[in-house]
Amino acid sequence: MARVFLFIMDGFGIGGAPDAALFGDEGANTFTHVAERVRLDIPHLASFGLGKAAELISGTDMLGGEVRGLWGAAREVSKGKDTITGHWEIAGVPLDKDWGYFPHTVPAFPQALIDGIVSRCNLPGLLCMAHASGTQVIEDFGEEHIRTGKPIAYTSADSVLQIAAHEEHFGLQRLYDVCQVARELTYELNIGRIIARPFVGATAGTFERTGHRKDYSVLPPHPTLLNKLADAGRDIITVGKIGDIYAHSGTGREVKVAGFETLMQTTAQEMPRLKDGGFLMVNFVNFDTDFGHRRDVTGYAAALEQFDRWLSTPLALLMPGDRIILTADHGNDPSWKGTDHSREQVPVMCVGPGLASGTIGKRQSFADIGQSIARYLGIAPLAAGTAFAL
Repeated sequence: MARVFLFIMDGFGIGGAPDAALFGDEGANTFTHVAERVRLDIPHLASFGLGKAAELISGTDMLGGEVRGLWGAAREVSKGKDTITGHWEIAGVPLDKDWGYFPHTVPAFPQALIDGIVSRCNLPGLLCMAHASGTQVIEDFGEEHIRTGKPIAYTSADSVLQIAAHEEHFGLQRLYDVCQVARELTYELNIGRIIARPFVGATAGTFERTGHRKDYSVLPPHPTLLNKLADAGRDIITVGKIGDIYAHSGTGREVKVAGFETLMQTTAQEMPRLKDGGFLMVNFVNFDTDFGHRRDVTGYAAALEQFDRWLSTPLALLMPGDRIILTADHGNDPSWKGTDHSREQVPVMCVGPGLASGTIGKRQSFADIGQSIARYLGIAPLAAGTAFAL
């Protein structure tokens, strides 16, 4: 029986979605804009069909060469461009209604929400309370946070409330407790995620976010690919922040690690442990958090090359019938305006022993990925998506 390994390159788009203008993202193109500025050395991704997938959207194959597997592109039909929206659709659950968002006001949060968090958590107050960059906000407010004990609360274009606090001066568990209260208070506002953002350091110039981030998501509204596989008794391994994204529903054995190098090493360590008929899913978040949001084109390019070099390791671990699928959950063009995600189409590439090369074309939903995995692993069809042959 075969196994499937799904690698999500967080924030790796290949060109604007048909509705990009509605999100202010017409013209965004993560891959093309990085490749135009930095000459990329990514032979594995090229051989997987990345250049040809991007050509479907932008009209240009910037990589060329022979392709060893299936390649194509997918658009998102859900009303959003954040992490959980993209992941849920990949797993067969598109969202037919939009999330709640916080306005570009100061404060961005309703007074009742602010008062509820402050009173229930016995806090002296909150800092920032506006749209902000996650790295800039701790530089701007970190010293005041240490001095006053007030956590830093901020948001973005996503449906999210992020709360940053110092691991030592405020306490990691205390930060988690505050986020759990915020989670309870934001259900009625239809906010997708609450994110705990711990950091360390002594001054604005030395503050640094740690790997102890924790996401508090709402449950998917319908059973996902993960739930269906779990119900069928299949082995499931989820690496990185996958467990948080799916609210730990159907996520099997969760391996929570942080850091780009550690994510790659851990994925390679876990691949041989996956049983026949099993499914391993990993989110490579660093493309998004370390380079996309920080608008670091050079760093993004270096991460792509590092990832490409590592791909030789999982390829060598494949057994007959195994499949690796590489895709993304949204774009995050490091050359684009602002610091938010970009509404883009994503590549869909599949490789494995005995898989003939060819195109799967332009897919009309991310859900086609989950539906294809379900069919390949021999479980009941998902509620959404059209399968392609693996």
